[in-house]
Amino acid sequence: MKRIGMLTSGGDCQALNAAMRGVVKCLSCSGEAVEIYGFLEGYKGLIYGDFRMLTGADFSGILTKGGTILGSSRTPFKLMREPDENGLDKVEAMKQNYYKLKLDCLVILGGNGTHKTANLLREEGLNVVTLPKTIDNDLWGTDMTFGFQSAVDIATDCIDCIHTTAASHGRIFIVEVMGHKVGWLTLNAGMAGGADIILIPEIPYDINKIIEAINARAERGSKFTIMAVAEGAISKEDAKLSKKEYKEKMKNYPYPSVSYEIADKIQKKTGLDVRVTVPGHTQRGGSPCPYDRVFATRLGAEAGKMILNGEYGFMVGYKNREVIKVPLEEVAGKLKMVSPDATIVQEAKLTGISFGD
Repeated sequence: MKRIGMLTSGGDCQALNAAMRGVVKCLSCSGEAVEIYGFLEGYKGLIYGDFRMLTGADFSGILTKGGTILGSSRTPFKLMREPDENGLDKVEAMKQNYYKLKLDCLVILGGNGTHKTANLLREEGLNVVTLPKTIDNDLWGTDMTFGFQSAVDIATDCIDCIHTTAASHGRIFIVEVMGHKVGWLTLNAGMAGGADIILIPEIPYDINKIIEAINARAERGSKFTIMAVAEGAISKEDAKLSKKEYKEKMKNYPYPSVSYEIADKIQKKTGLDVRVTVPGHTQRGGSPCPYDRVFATRLGAEAGKMILNGEYGFMVGYKNREVIKVPLEEVAGKLKMVSPDATIVQEAKLTGISFGD
């Protein structure tokens, strides 16, 4: 009998359910008896023993369902070693609930912060297998994360829709795409949607370079410009500030987000009409695209196989179109950034896309 705990932590995204289904399908088809304990609302459920027994029926019909049937929440890694308001030792509580239920393994689905805590639990002696979930595609050790392609599709669709209204009115449109620290989503959606200017956190922008790109388009007869801007895009001036200085500056930040600041500056410097569109959490919602359904199922099945083989302490990753296992200690605390010298960036520039640099 295998007793498996399962939880989804951090921001939700498409294909979480598909990945969990893949794990359970693999375990069920192995012929071995399995009990699945689903912890509710992420690590919070593991800390406070909030779980429910899951059966095969719980995983039926969820391949196409977005979100997570277990619910999710953010439990910051930096607070994991701090007692809660009642003095409860969170790490010890998670361990006790693991041992109380006599679990053989925890299957943890999440992004960067989730993997830090998963590695902490591994260091504390628990058997852990993780799956890489994030629309940002920023997890170290894997070429792809599930949720990413679905989010790219949604952000691209938004840019596609903006094209017609931008062309009709001869306006500059900024589409703000999710991504505080990493620009993979904005880069891919921007290229797929035919954006003229793409701004990502890894390549600080110069507002004058952006205006140059807009003017160059006007000189070529283009009456509109589409900009795909990551929510974490940063100017060259701000990029030179220390973390402390930047934090202090942001206390009195007069704009809802960086896109509105860029729009205001373009408008003031050029007199052109600028509009901002923020698709926001729609990028994390809805059904997973077919790619993510297949991808998440593959990763889930591989996680199931690893559990059956007793291979713990790994994230199921994807490299060179093959599913692999990556040691958790190599993943935790690292981000997969977009290099300014990456071939995809250089190829985008070859097609005339400006990065404001």
